Amino acid sequence: MKEYKLAKLEAHFADLIWEKEPILSPELVKLCEKEFDWKKSTTYTVLKKLCDRGIFQNENAVVTSLISREEFYGYKSRQFVEDSFEGSIPKFLAAFMGGKKLTRQQAEEIKQLIDGYTQE
Repeated sequence: MKEYKLAKLEAHFADLIWEKEPILSPELVKLCEKEFDWKKSTTYTVLKKLCDRGIFQNENAVVTSLISREEFYGYKSRQFVEDSFEGSIPKFLAAFMGGKKLTRQQAEEIKQLIDGYTQE
């Protein structure tokens, strides 16, 4: 999979598209003017960057995603664990928990998740 990166403002822009897609590019321009106080050219410049990265497409003035929000943030999460914890989920969980205790319900939910992804 490609390495997807978004700056903070780009991520906010991407979330706006994911919430509204499919969206006509002129409508996106209006939303960005309201949300970010952007000019039309700024919206199209940022959109082009994200299209070039393979996250969105703008075909016939209709903007849609090439990857879903869930796929994007799932990739980013996996990349973070890989880069920061040598891909070790137990190391990540230990650092994330930082001595905090789980409720029984949280522990059971995690156990069910693990069981669903466990190879036989």
